[in-house]
Amino acid sequence: MFLETILIALREIRRNVMRSSLTILGIVIGVAAVITMVTVGDGATRQVANEISSLGSNLIDIYPGQSFRGPGGTRSAAPKFKIADAEAIEREISGLAGVAPVNGRSAQAIRGNDNWSTLITGSTNAYIKVRNWTLAHGRPFNDEELRAGAAVCIIGDTLRKQFFGGQDPLGTVIRLEKISCRIIGVLKPKGQSGFGMDQDDFVLLPLRTVQRRLAGNTDVNSISVSVLDGVSTQKAKGDIERLLRQRRQVGEDEEDDFHVRDMQEIVQTLTGTTRLLTTLLGAVAAVSLLVGGIGIMNIMLVSVTERTREIGIRLAIGAMENRYSCSFSSRPWCCPVSAASSASSWVSLPRPPGPGPLRCPLS
Repeated sequence: MFLETILIALREIRRNVMRSSLTILGIVIGVAAVITMVTVGDGATRQVANEISSLGSNLIDIYPGQSFRGPGGTRSAAPKFKIADAEAIEREISGLAGVAPVNGRSAQAIRGNDNWSTLITGSTNAYIKVRNWTLAHGRPFNDEELRAGAAVCIIGDTLRKQFFGGQDPLGTVIRLEKISCRIIGVLKPKGQSGFGMDQDDFVLLPLRTVQRRLAGNTDVNSISVSVLDGVSTQKAKGDIERLLRQRRQVGEDEEDDFHVRDMQEIVQTLTGTTRLLTTLLGAVAAVSLLVGGIGIMNIMLVSVTERTREIGIRLAIGAMENRYSCSFSSRPWCCPVSAASSASSWVSLPRPPGPGPLRCPLS
């Protein structure tokens, strides 16, 4: 009986090819729109999380002064950090993977007749770990180079391409403002961040080299901290704030003269925003699915209405009511099942091997 009902439904579909095609088209457009919009939103959420995690694992950045304020976006004035502040954080705060004091500035890099404006970052080897960098060639700084402020550097991939192309830059000397640095390492490329910044366009030098030979002071502009997996960044942030308030002698009723930024908070904020956009996109796509469903109901209503006489005749000659209802109800779900399978197959790339989706024999 079931097979006979299916055959009757398929025969009726073949009699009205245009009507059945429009029904399938409405379902395909609606289902494909919902799947596509939700997939795009989920992909955007993952991309945002990956872009921020590329900046560093469980990263906490500490800056002197309060957060950006005012129309000009400037920080309130406050004394800079010192190397001793970073050493105190590393020594007294538990659960940290690394602490990197940073002194950075923009400068002109020169090699022969080539010059390139880049970012100079003075720090320690911990900066490579904290910021999730990996050495492609060469070596990190040794202890003697860090203590003495040696004129050595590790370059990013952008500077390597700009100055050396396919040549090996190790051992070559480049000039950064008034000092000449020997290249001892090259970092693996990260590419452009989600904020539009070229992460590979920078040169890493020992912190004391930048302080003594370029900046002319012992200041630390910021401190980057990486928290171990499984340790709460909120707890680490609170411990750092209490320690720095004590070291910088901030009164109980005074505001912090530094700013601690937890990257996990930024991740959660951006992820929540993208999830909201995903929900809105899904709602918009669901409208098209609803419109397609209304169209299908109208087509099925017309199909039943135009066969009212046939229904009466069959019931008059003894046809069973439930069997005839089954034959009519099989038509509405035969095409939707086929169309939904088609839409799912079209938006799922790559498609798995196997037989194609079920389609109604319209011809």
